[in-house]
Amino acid sequence: MNKKSKIYIAGHKGMVGSAILRNLKNKGYNNIIFRTFSELNLKNQQAVTDFFEKEKPEYVFLAAAKVGGIAANNVYRAEFIYDNLQIQNNVIHSSYKAGVKKLLFLGSSCIYPKNATQPLKEEYLLTSELEYTNEPYAIAKIAGIKMCESYNIQYKTNFIAVMPTNLYGSNDNYDLEKSHVLPAIMRKIHIGKCLEDNNWEAIKSDLNKNPIKGINGKNSKKEIINVLSEFGIKHIYKSEKPRTEITLWGTGNPYREFLNVNDMADACVFVMKNINFDEIKGKSKDIKNTHINIGCGEDISIKELALKIKNIIAYSGKIIWDISKPDGTFRKLLDVNKIKNLGWYPKISLNNGIKKIYENYKL
Repeated sequence: MNKKSKIYIAGHKGMVGSAILRNLKNKGYNNIIFRTFSELNLKNQQAVTDFFEKEKPEYVFLAAAKVGGIAANNVYRAEFIYDNLQIQNNVIHSSYKAGVKKLLFLGSSCIYPKNATQPLKEEYLLTSELEYTNEPYAIAKIAGIKMCESYNIQYKTNFIAVMPTNLYGSNDNYDLEKSHVLPAIMRKIHIGKCLEDNNWEAIKSDLNKNPIKGINGKNSKKEIINVLSEFGIKHIYKSEKPRTEITLWGTGNPYREFLNVNDMADACVFVMKNINFDEIKGKSKDIKNTHINIGCGEDISIKELALKIKNIIAYSGKIIWDISKPDGTFRKLLDVNKIKNLGWYPKISLNNGIKKIYENYKL
């Protein structure tokens, strides 16, 4: 891939896609094409076929997907498997038909078995059952990995799948019904801090950017307090400095690994530029597990994460853990020796990354 190569980013408005776009532009790649959902519905096979026939991209980053946290994965099970299968089937197959030189498919660490040994090595794929709450999403992503491998084997394509750990950063989703764990905790604690400080301007600004169940900054304080309470952000009583409580899902005991999305984008561009399928397929007759884990190789408990965010935001209220809610997989630490041996390492620490995104979030 050189600076003049024609590059298509599927999902350029999403968290990972937008980070890949920034990374490419910063490195001098300007022949980049993309389409919004209204311009190209990736679930529409004919529309995707027509797009590839017309544009003929040389390199494809497949970052488009329906994503969400543990609650969204469990509630919208049909949408998570259908939408993701449709998107990846259409883009991968059209890339093959259009003669794309190289495609990078983004998966997820939830592809690994629920009780697999930690850290999770690429070879653990399909060795036992998945975590139930995100099984439909995981199965779709596994299908994408196998589709890339199968096309490479049969059609001699150069399609590579990378498996990111939990990502956070710019352009994240802060919808409390559908967001991932880190942005959900950060937003809840941020609002709790604003309630503590009686900072209603900041609360209204937050709700104007991300309304909760139709409630925004134009609603009354009573209406706002009521909807916040539904989502575990409680204003206990009125006083000069109100007391607040934040309720988070589960026990807080599970561990998660977090990678800043800017590091993820850098890894994706690194793989696209430097790594080919022939280099990672191995010498075995049975070609499998050719995907690449991308993470930092360190994890933290959800309780520790919440405390870290609490300290960064300077929130002094109480955090309550709702043990009636599911924890999900206890641990999902990726073994990242493969990507490190290929020459890539992350650069952004979790502490610095959270501080940076919180400063941006408040703007």
